[in-house]
Amino acid sequence: MSLVTPDIGLVFWMVVIFGVVFFLLAKFGFPVITKAVRKRTEHIEDSLKAAQQARLSLEQVELQSAQMLEQTRSEQGRILQEASRTREEILSSAREQAQTEAAEILCSAREEIKAEKESALQEIRSEVSSLSVAVAEKILRKELDSTPEQISLLERFAEEASNAPIS
Repeated sequence: MSLVTPDIGLVFWMVVIFGVVFFLLAKFGFPVITKAVRKRTEHIEDSLKAAQQARLSLEQVELQSAQMLEQTRSEQGRILQEASRTREEILSSAREQAQTEAAEILCSAREEIKAEKESALQEIRSEVSSLSVAVAEKILRKELDSTPEQISLLERFAEEASNAPIS
């Protein structure tokens, strides 16, 4: 028996054993293997479909995100414009109110000054007339007699002095 050329009996038994092993594999092994390969193929196809759906879903989410971002920016602009308009209205209203109050205060101050001026003039007139009467009385007592005509003359002078306008 040579290693390079086998005997006929050895070849026969090898063919028989190969046939039995092939039959057993064909009957029990290949269906299990093909079933596992088919399951693996289906799993890969399902995974690819799921990945495709996830990619499409992600694109939709990105599109929605971009739209929401644009809406948010426009809303932000609108809110800022409204806030600016409201600020301007408030400032305008405050200016008008301040001007109105300033005009009222100025008018009130003018009236108060006028009243004080009139009061001071009245007081000065009263003082001047009192002083005039006192001076005239002292002068006339020295030089004139105290007759009723002279007293009425003095009273008339005092009244004219108190009614005379002071500028």
